[in-house]
Amino acid sequence: MKHFAILASASIAALITAGAAQAGTPADTLVIADKIDDLITLDPAQSFEFSGAEYNLNVYDKLIAFDPKNLGPLVPGLAVKWSLADDGVTYTFKMRKGVKFHSGNPLTARDAEFSLRRAIKLKKTPSFILTQFGFTPENVDEKIKATDDETLVIVTDQPYAPSFVYNCLTATIGSIVDSKLVMEHAKDGDFGNEWLKTHDAGTGAFKLRIWKPNELYALDRAGDYFRGKVAMKHVFVRHIDESSSQRLLLEKGDVDIARKLTPDDIAAIASNPDLKVENDMKGRIMYFSLNQKVKPLNNPKVIQAMKYLVDYDGMTKSFLRGQYIVHQAFEPLTYLGELKDNPFKLDVAKARSLLAEAGYPNGFPVKIYVRNAQDRLEIAQSLQNTFAKAGIKAELVVGTGKQTLTVYRARKHEIYMGAWGPDYPDPNTNADTFASNPDNRDEAKLTGKLAWRNAWDIPQLTKMTKAAVIEKDTAKRARMYVDIQKEVQKRGPFVIMFQKIIQSAMRKNVNGFVTGGAISNAHYWTVTK
Repeated sequence: MKHFAILASASIAALITAGAAQAGTPADTLVIADKIDDLITLDPAQSFEFSGAEYNLNVYDKLIAFDPKNLGPLVPGLAVKWSLADDGVTYTFKMRKGVKFHSGNPLTARDAEFSLRRAIKLKKTPSFILTQFGFTPENVDEKIKATDDETLVIVTDQPYAPSFVYNCLTATIGSIVDSKLVMEHAKDGDFGNEWLKTHDAGTGAFKLRIWKPNELYALDRAGDYFRGKVAMKHVFVRHIDESSSQRLLLEKGDVDIARKLTPDDIAAIASNPDLKVENDMKGRIMYFSLNQKVKPLNNPKVIQAMKYLVDYDGMTKSFLRGQYIVHQAFEPLTYLGELKDNPFKLDVAKARSLLAEAGYPNGFPVKIYVRNAQDRLEIAQSLQNTFAKAGIKAELVVGTGKQTLTVYRARKHEIYMGAWGPDYPDPNTNADTFASNPDNRDEAKLTGKLAWRNAWDIPQLTKMTKAAVIEKDTAKRARMYVDIQKEVQKRGPFVIMFQKIIQSAMRKNVNGFVTGGAISNAHYWTVTK
């Protein structure tokens, strides 16, 4: 590891094996073992995977940010202040002076204008986060304008809750890119997309050195950072698939942080005085859902019975210990409008009674579609066991993520067991998918909405969700989301079970590693050793 400070021209093999000679990494270098095989592009206008969000957070900045030491109030990012006009649709942002991109080009409001327009015109998957405010490739040049080098004006199509607009601007797609550098590499009207898939055009604390898909990415400190002191000169994020391999590297000192250890490996290092484990609540929700096109899963009594056939506590105290908590509402804890009520527990007698009232005293056969991932398979197997106690014979249909999602998005499943993570840090992100279905026809193909995927026709809840997103009174808006969640708990075809806890195992000398809670991602610039 002693050569990490001069690795700019080293081979990938050298990067990966440099730690073999001695335990411990240099004081100015952070090495992370993680699973990053979902990283398929580095362009913030296209990136929509967990690993991509983390990479972009450390390489790019947005107009508005979260303080990693106080993950709640929004704080200035590349905009030092912002305001909403009396018309309820015109937002004005004043840009920070003196910031430079990694290329050396100065940041201006023209770059912010370009970045947001570019994201909408590219029409990549995450563009909906911005287009839901009425922006289109045809009107965005009029709706998003830099009136001078220091001022950006954004005009939405109707008044929304200001917190909704601001929260969406903190998403990855809100990253501000170097317009001059990007357009120098544009080809055939792609706004530099092909080039930016593997390059960097940000202002963040770190700049990209190299990315090798399914192996690692390496970052270097970019210089002085306007948000604070950056102690690490180098960051290496390595793709290590197996928990046991991550644990071994951590114990030897070849990595500073291991991000994907199983509960068993976490328990195994508990007595190691050189290591520590830090927990952080994330936004991912684990649930299963019942297709309302399938009998008897569309029977209200059957839906209720299913919610009493889950061993919530048993799973979190055994194979999910330390990595999930019981949570039975679609908004993650810590979000605006969080609902802490957990009204359901394993109660086979109650479930049997409900099934009998529904006309199924002896149960029925059903198929559970589940991805071939350890935690999901174990949950599905537990469900299979508890369902059987009420006479429900569950067959597990196991496949890859792509295979199971294809069936789910086509509304051809019976029961789907999976996870859902917020797309941006605002309660609408989950309410809009669990409690909104404006068109229940098959041909509508509203695949981004879980209510539609499960053929749940809910005109009244859809109206409630639309009303919540335009409510300007934050306290009232929070109460509206609580009411919506209670209604989904009461009669929705979703059995929401758990919320994810991230356990980061690390060397004792690592401090300040913030994984971002349920609303953000891991920050590297706050780390010291």
